[in-house]
Parts: sequence; C-alpha cells; structure tokens
Amino acid sequence: MEEAVGTSTDQSVVFSLEKLSNIKSMAINIYNSKPISHWIQFLLSCAAMLIAFPASSILSRVYYSDGGQSKWIISWASVAGWPLTVLFLLPSYFFSKKTPTPLNYKLLLSYIVLGLLSAADNLMYAYAYAYLPASTASLLASSSLAFSALFGYFIVHNRINISTLNAIFIISVAVIIIGLDSDSDRYGNVTDSEYIIGFVMDILGSALHGLIFALSELVFVNLLGRRSFHVVLEQQAMVSLFAFVFTTVGVVVNNDFKGMVSEAKSFVGGESAYWLVLVWSCVTFQVGVLGGTAVLYLASTVMAGVLNAVRVPITSIAAIILLHDPMSGFKILSLVITFWGFCCYIYGGYMDSNKDDDHNKKDLEDRV
Repeated sequence: MEEAVGTSTDQSVVFSLEKLSNIKSMAINIYNSKPISHWIQFLLSCAAMLIAFPASSILSRVYYSDGGQSKWIISWASVAGWPLTVLFLLPSYFFSKKTPTPLNYKLLLSYIVLGLLSAADNLMYAYAYAYLPASTASLLASSSLAFSALFGYFIVHNRINISTLNAIFIISVAVIIIGLDSDSDRYGNVTDSEYIIGFVMDILGSALHGLIFALSELVFVNLLGRRSFHVVLEQQAMVSLFAFVFTTVGVVVNNDFKGMVSEAKSFVGGESAYWLVLVWSCVTFQVGVLGGTAVLYLASTVMAGVLNAVRVPITSIAAIILLHDPMSGFKILSLVITFWGFCCYIYGGYMDSNKDDDHNKKDLEDRV
C-alpha cells in the first residue's frame, strides 16, 4: 500500500515537472518568435494600461473630492486628449507608407454613432466617480466585461462558453455584494439618492461600454474588413474626435466652461492643482486607451482581459492608499470574486483560442 502511494506521488511530481518544462519551452518559443522591439512595445503598452487607467480613475475622484462639481467637465477631459492618438497615427502614414482608410458614408455614420455613445458613456462614469469611492466605481465598472460578452454574442455572434457564463454570473454576484454593503461604502457628504444615482450610472455606463465594444468589433468586421494597428488607431481617433465634439457641446450648453474659473479658485490646492488634475486626466485616459489598443494588436483580446483583471485591484488599492477609500469585508470579498470572474473569462478565451488553433491545424492537415 505504501509503495503504491509512493509511486503515485513520484508520478505526480514527474508530471508536474514535465508540465513546467513544457510551459518554459513554450514561453521561450513565443519569446524567440518575435523581435526584441516587439516585446519592448508590448511591455510599454502593458505599463500604459496598468498605470494610466488607474491614474485616470484616481484623478476623476480627486476632481470631485477637492471641489469639482461639473459632470460634463470631467467627461470632457476624458476625450480632450484625442490629438495624442493622432500623433501616434501620423508616423505610420509618413514613415511606414500606410494610406488612410477611405471614409465613406457608412463608416462616417458609424464613427458619429460610436462617438455619441462614448460621450454618453463618459458622462455616466462621471456621475459614478462624483458619488462613489474610486475603488467601488472601479469594481462596478468591471461588469463591462459581462456586458461585452453578452453584446458580442448577440451583435457579432461571438461564442459564449461555460467559463464565460460562469464569469458573467460571478461578476454579477460581486456587483450585488457591493449594493448590499452601501451603508459602509459611502462618503459622509453623499446622500442616499446620490449614491443610488452613482451606482446605477456606473452599471449603465458599463453596459454602454460593452455595447460600444461590440459595435466597434462589428465595424471592423463589416466595414473595415481588416484589423491592422494603424486602422485601429484611425477608428480610435475618429470616435474620440466625435465624442469630444458632442461633449464640448454639452459643456457649452451647460455653461460649464465659465464655471471652470470659479471651480479653480475654490479648488483644494489652488488653481494650479485644478488645472493639473484636468490636464493629467486628459493625458492618462488617452495613454491608457493607446496602451489597450496596442495590447490588442500586439497580443490578443485574452491578454487585454488579463490586464483589465489586474488593473481593477490596482485601482482599488491605490484608492485606499491615496484617497483613504472605505474598505469593508464585503468590498474585499467583492474584489476577490471579481478577480475570480475575470480569471474564468480569460480561461474561456484561452480554451477558445486553442480550439481555433487545433481546428485550423486539422484543416491544414486535411488539405495536405
């Protein structure tokens, strides 16, 4: 009996070592398959996502906690940095000999619609950061992954497997837990109605974000027909431009540009702090978007999902340290569950990609 147990243990150890060796070999092969410049760009893109997006969330909350009032201004700041995308796009035309994608009526209309939806999405998130702690707003915003999967299934006909359904359920449970813990997760100057508005706007913004993601994929499939890096940047630049136009109209109609002067004077830290918060909000959000775009192009959607999973706890921890966000046991539980949900989604995407690779390999063997 003891010999059988010992043999089984030895076999398990050997199997684990073989598995680790296979993983190591696979990692080395992947690394060697790309030039060093590719991995430098990839690491910079990952850093942009993991630093810029949490920083943008923190700055949005700082704007409101230090005296900012306007929902339009902070949503305007999210898209005012759209020229940064153009700066990254122009070299591809001049040095890489790429040509701009021809702009027809359908493509222009799609950019206008996506720009309008993006403007509305940023406004909803502005309400969320006005009334919710940054850590809570970040956790609720992670539900956009579930909405992206659902809208992707109905609009683009993407596959949904058991792991994806499990992720949707788990993230939904995490959102419910936060809702049940609202009494201990609120700033003293926020009323019950304001907290509810922030909570609902965050969920609606996440749903709209998922819809935008699915519609963007539909544009690539039906109108652009290709997904090269400069085409992705073109789409991002045009959508951000129209979102900027729509948001600017909202700011003008609401007379918030004039209100910026009085906000700056009463802002904690003075006028210079006020303008620094807005300027860096513009920069960090666009840098995060550029990083996410590059990761999608250089790696995969699954890798972008991994980084999205990682940036949720980064934002929450940063908010607790820098803004002294309330952190109850329920919120910690919600954070763990959300991360678990992301892992389920990533695993499902990994399994789907493996199935596609096996299917393509089988087709190639059949043809041979």
